[in-house]
Amino acid sequence: MNGVVVWTVASGRAPTAPAPRGPRERVVELVSRLSELGARPEDTRDERLRAGTLILASVLIAVLSVVWVSTYLVFGYPRSAAIPALYQLVTVAGLVVLTRTRRFDIFRRTQLLTMLVLPALLQVSLGGFVASSGMVLWGLFVPLAALALVGVRHSLVWLVAFLAELALLAALDPFFLGYAAQLPRNLVVWFFVLNVLGVTLSAYVMLAYFVEQRARAHRALEVERERSERLLLNVLPQPIADRLKGGTGVIAERHGSATVLFADLVGFTEHALVMAPEALVALLDRIFTQFDRRADEEGLEKIKTIGDAYMVAGGVPEPRSGHVAAVARMALAMRADIATLCAETGETWLQVRIGIDTGPVVAGVIGRRKFAYDLWGDTVNTASRMQSSALPGDIQVTPRVAAALDDSFVVQSRGTSQVRGKGLMKTFVLVAARPHPSET
Repeated sequence: MNGVVVWTVASGRAPTAPAPRGPRERVVELVSRLSELGARPEDTRDERLRAGTLILASVLIAVLSVVWVSTYLVFGYPRSAAIPALYQLVTVAGLVVLTRTRRFDIFRRTQLLTMLVLPALLQVSLGGFVASSGMVLWGLFVPLAALALVGVRHSLVWLVAFLAELALLAALDPFFLGYAAQLPRNLVVWFFVLNVLGVTLSAYVMLAYFVEQRARAHRALEVERERSERLLLNVLPQPIADRLKGGTGVIAERHGSATVLFADLVGFTEHALVMAPEALVALLDRIFTQFDRRADEEGLEKIKTIGDAYMVAGGVPEPRSGHVAAVARMALAMRADIATLCAETGETWLQVRIGIDTGPVVAGVIGRRKFAYDLWGDTVNTASRMQSSALPGDIQVTPRVAAALDDSFVVQSRGTSQVRGKGLMKTFVLVAARPHPSET
């Protein structure tokens, strides 16, 4: 406490009082504390909260039983008073056993059985439904509690037991009238109100608690679903992700026209040997994040990164017009982004070399763990060769790309050169985008 005062004075800040807690927060805190009585390390949070809820209900009913014990003793019915007193003893003993054995299943079954049997015995001892103010109503709490604690299938046994007990008491009620307790009429009425109120509130609190927990679990599930959705869309294109979630088996399709771009950071491997790991990753992240923005702006699909190489495609996974021009605009923007980055960071050595080809490809998802959407075919291989044989700072394209680009771009012939795996091949260099007539 003194440390808090010294800190607040030294910092010049007035100590702030804790925010007031409402009844709901106090109940949740009490349930959480009670749930620790018999908790085991392997218990889930849901199991602990279920345990805490039954413990809380049992303690409240045991405390409320003081009313019946004292009242029946005052009016001279010690045998009837002994029955709710017995419930109090069973509850206390059950809590002691629970803290020592950590066996909540024993405590649960004992409590449910006690709550089912003792109200019926108390009703019999008082002489039937009327004299006991319908004490058997407390048995209704048992199947409702079982429903919340163990589920529908297991709670059916408790429901059948309660209904059978109720039917038996109704059939035997005429035989109990001969020794019915002589209690004041007003007391009988008020006890009836108390029984109805107690059962209703106990059941409502328990079921409301589980409805609230279910709502919280549903909200948490929605958050996780949205997070998983975002993660999936970071790996796969939207149409492919939708098909994968729909249970489609092998995803593979042929695209008659697509444009593929490969980009490589020149000299990055050599500089990576002397750069600090943090600086290396930060630089790559900045570059590729900017490339991702360019792909989004042009409506292109990022395929993957491999080390310091970047691959993007247009016309997949869904066909679209103008994908060659879109990839060309992105290539020019990527080169400009690298030049800007060099000026801002002083990394003057940094350059990019880009290769582009257009044509048919095969696309699909491979793997079951860490799966990926990828492209295959001669177009992909040729785009990779265009990148690897390009000069630093150049955007090298195939004749197919050069023919597909209109007058909006400046393309120059590089002549014929030897391309690994392709032999002699005529190549072109994408120089710039022509300004729009309205801009001249």
